[in-house]
Amino acid sequence: MRRVLKARKSIDPAEAREIADAVFAYYRWFRWINPRDSIPKQLRQAQDLDRNPPSDLSRAVPEWINDEVEVTREWLQSLQTKPRIWIRARLARGASLAQKLGDCKAGPIADSLEYRGAQDLFSTPEFKAGEFELQDIASQMVGVACSPRPGETWWDACAGEGGKLLLLSDLMQNKGLIWASDRAQWRLDRLKRRAGRARVFNYRSVLWDGGARLPTKTRFDGILIDAPCSGIGTWARNPQARWTLTPQDIAELKQLQIQLIRHAAPALKPNERVIYSVCTLARSETLDVVEALQSALGTPQTTWLLPQETQGNGMFIATWRMEKQKAGS
Repeated sequence: MRRVLKARKSIDPAEAREIADAVFAYYRWFRWINPRDSIPKQLRQAQDLDRNPPSDLSRAVPEWINDEVEVTREWLQSLQTKPRIWIRARLARGASLAQKLGDCKAGPIADSLEYRGAQDLFSTPEFKAGEFELQDIASQMVGVACSPRPGETWWDACAGEGGKLLLLSDLMQNKGLIWASDRAQWRLDRLKRRAGRARVFNYRSVLWDGGARLPTKTRFDGILIDAPCSGIGTWARNPQARWTLTPQDIAELKQLQIQLIRHAAPALKPNERVIYSVCTLARSETLDVVEALQSALGTPQTTWLLPQETQGNGMFIATWRMEKQKAGS
């Protein structure tokens, strides 16, 4: 949507925000809207529901989700609320960035900010200078949970476009080395552009399809597997995804997640940690994955980041501290 709106030069930023808000409202309230009405009328209905939500929110999610997630009123309310804009400032620069941007409130972890203004943050000189990233607060918490130290060697096994890699590098003070892998070269290309803007240089990127043949023989002080998932934890931010995801998709993703962890774990140094994170709340992709790996990897420490509590995306984190015999099994 951002690309489409940006290409329409006749639409100014304020109008673009209004269009985006209307589209997301449409998908938030999709099952309340009369499909026989005209599109403009449907959009007005959705915006009215944004302003005056009904007391019963059960229609906000598909029925099958009850088999995967504990559907509470608090969770549904979080899904039907406009998502907050979270910023991650560079290390120890949160307060100074808040003064520059204005309309910021300090977040729950160091250098996190909630932005409450209306300007296009991507066009600000501070963004172009690499002073901050737009990153959901739950994703920031995953990076903090990794707790990498300067000089260590880490593997971001499913690096994507590099959001968490940039945070790991910042926490490592741009020292040590991070291997970044992904199955898609275009995502690694975007990572390269983002890293250049942020002046992150302590990384190497390489293609990896998730198979048993690893991209390097390096042994790591830590491995982050931010695996492909159903994205149920992002349904407030991506309401259209509620109506395209299927239980079959989740079943296939579960097997992929187990495979990724099994193949990556042997690259860990003895007594170090592998961190598995997913932006989903589905049992199949969280507790069932942990259970499937119990005999091989042992019992991990688990953390749930619930959107109704963090005011961000929902995420699950599992951390295994690998013993020598298990890491090599």
